[in-house]
Amino acid sequence: MRFQANKDVFSEAVSFAVKLLPQRTTLPILSGVLIEAGSTGLTLSSFDYEVSARTEIAAEVTEPGRALVSGRLLADIASRLPNAPVDVSSEDNRIVVRAGSARFTLLSMPVEEYPSLPKIGEVTGVVPADAFASAVAQVAVAASRDDVTPVITGVQLEITGDRLNLIATDRYRVAVRGIQWESSTAAAEKITALVPARTLQEVGKTFGSSTSISVSITGSEDRELIAFSADRKTVTSLLIKGNFPPVGRLFPETTENYAVMNTGELVEATRRVQLVLEREAALRYSFDLDGLTLEAIGSEQAQASENIEALLTGTDTVVSLKPQFLLDGLGAVHSEFVRIAFTKTENPNKPGPVLITSQSSKDKSGSDDYRYLLQPNLLLR
Repeated sequence: MRFQANKDVFSEAVSFAVKLLPQRTTLPILSGVLIEAGSTGLTLSSFDYEVSARTEIAAEVTEPGRALVSGRLLADIASRLPNAPVDVSSEDNRIVVRAGSARFTLLSMPVEEYPSLPKIGEVTGVVPADAFASAVAQVAVAASRDDVTPVITGVQLEITGDRLNLIATDRYRVAVRGIQWESSTAAAEKITALVPARTLQEVGKTFGSSTSISVSITGSEDRELIAFSADRKTVTSLLIKGNFPPVGRLFPETTENYAVMNTGELVEATRRVQLVLEREAALRYSFDLDGLTLEAIGSEQAQASENIEALLTGTDTVVSLKPQFLLDGLGAVHSEFVRIAFTKTENPNKPGPVLITSQSSKDKSGSDDYRYLLQPNLLLR
């Protein structure tokens, strides 16, 4: 095998191929990147039985062939090569990488032992890349990071007609965002797919600058798979098995009691007042006709408070929220103002979850349908 490629194009392709690989693997061969040089150019792939990445780039191939080398080492080398064409060749059981006066020799792995990449089914639908990337960033922050309950470490994709809803929860908050979906089939039934949040976040970052993303959802009795493709790049992931909790029913149809305030002012005030709090402690938010008062009592009698402007509709309300959870929701509200609505519970002395949505002005709701529901122990029975 021998080929020559543009340094920046080659480096970006290797980086993409290895990005989703785990830091540690029980099988060293799965840490490799598969390089295939042929008449149409160069294909770089990685696969660890759960996720795969594949990309095609242009290259001047003088000797077709295949090689498997350490992915992260090759990515580190490619990113630091001098600004010159990259020449890669195979010599016995080694791979030689040259660029300018730099020369690296890497040990090749046995290609014949590398698993075959999963086969992708027909395209299920297409989404606008920028809207999808934005929706993933807004929602994935609410996914659980506790592997004890795998079903809530993912983002649930729910497709109905021309809408795709992304939903995530960690039991303490729920985030939902809907975007346009262009179906490639005439199927009228609802389609769901539970995708690992980490994989989906990388897909959003990688494909966000593309025009559109093709999504393929295929399944069999023992293996359900989702694939995302754009700009000669493809990422596949096994779906998480299990039933996602029915969190949609937690959202109220209407809310009569709410406050509207400047998003940036609330973010900065929360960051200042929380400085005195111990970890995992809640911050007190008091809403009345005079505005919003933030109060915190920390260790060693440290205290903090701040008042900001807020336009309240309804009755005075006091809620205690974990500041980081609130900041996560506010960071996903891409608008100058934010609405915090207060839901009711059967106990009049106990406020229900707060519903955070975007607000384009003090008296006009936001244009997107992002919703963030926050309350400690929200889903615990």
